[in-house]
Amino acid sequence: MKDRWIGILVLCIVMHVQLSAYAADTLKHPVDTATSVEKGGFIDRLLKYFDDSNKQKENKRFDFSIIGGPHFASDTKLGLGMVAAGTYRCDLTDTVTMPSNVSLYGDVSTVGFYMVGIRGNHILRYNRRRLDYDVYFFSFPTKFWGIGYGNGYKRSNETKYKELMIRLSANYLIRIADKLYIGPGGEFTHVNANDVDDATLWEGQRLTTTSVTAGLRLQYDSRDNLTAPSSGWLAWVDMKSSPKFLANRMAFSHTEISVATYVPVWTGGIAAWRAHGKFCFGDVPWSMLATFGGSHSMRGYYEGRYRDKCEYDVTMELRQNIWGRVGAVAWAGVGSVAPEIDRFTSKHILTNFGIGYRWEFKKNCNVRLDFGIGRGESSFIFNINEAF
Repeated sequence: MKDRWIGILVLCIVMHVQLSAYAADTLKHPVDTATSVEKGGFIDRLLKYFDDSNKQKENKRFDFSIIGGPHFASDTKLGLGMVAAGTYRCDLTDTVTMPSNVSLYGDVSTVGFYMVGIRGNHILRYNRRRLDYDVYFFSFPTKFWGIGYGNGYKRSNETKYKELMIRLSANYLIRIADKLYIGPGGEFTHVNANDVDDATLWEGQRLTTTSVTAGLRLQYDSRDNLTAPSSGWLAWVDMKSSPKFLANRMAFSHTEISVATYVPVWTGGIAAWRAHGKFCFGDVPWSMLATFGGSHSMRGYYEGRYRDKCEYDVTMELRQNIWGRVGAVAWAGVGSVAPEIDRFTSKHILTNFGIGYRWEFKKNCNVRLDFGIGRGESSFIFNINEAF
């Protein structure tokens, strides 16, 4: 549920368009721009700040920028969100390795939702090792439909509750061949559901769960960059377990697979697709079941509405640069959930499609506003970097 803070960042989008127009105008009138900035007005400094935010600064060890503003969505209502993105190099003399990246994000809204988190990819010298991490905390008045496709599909099952989640995850990868990595990974997740309207939908499971997971990731990565790839492949397999000796109340495991590719199709156009699946085994708590929705998969569906032991989703997306730092995307996808791999059925295929706006906040780092439509529901999504 961490991405339910997303909404329409109206002021940011207006600012993005104005800044793009301003940047184009400054190229035509460099003398006027210099004079304006010298005056030192707040608006001039702000425009100059965003105008320079996506320019590479080779001699700067850490390049950091902030953007934020109000937003509105049907679930979080009126809120204030902020995203800070940074890129850096561990070794300034290593200009071959792609830069590391980090994003800080936070939000608060009028319905009592609040969240703070940090995620990133730390690339060590010559890309021999890398650390991928995501840490966040949120408290959110949300909804639950039960477990399984049938419960998620039934509108009358919708019940309200307040969810508190703390999640820490990381993978430490070591390069073993060209573009091929392997390494350990782990995750700690604590979820507490309270103020529940109808607890029977949890089927007797505890409303508070704590899970500690450890395992291995195998990954192939030939992308030209990590945050807005325009070519290459990303394929990985996670095999992780939550045994009782790691202080888990119930023992379970999961295998998660993702394959994505990015292909230039014409000037400024990139065709991207991703196939993803997660398959859980054992006594899986409700909070650790496979699901989709939110900001990164099957955008438009309420994250967690459909959940079960097994899940798959496939998305095809066209990304097009329109002008300067402004771009747009369109996508379509399918997905479903099932209690076992061999129980997926064509009758339960859910469709998804949408469009989105992109503004290059930093080099290869896009602010995105997406509008996704699923079966019987839709949502606006504001986030940093591409969905996949």
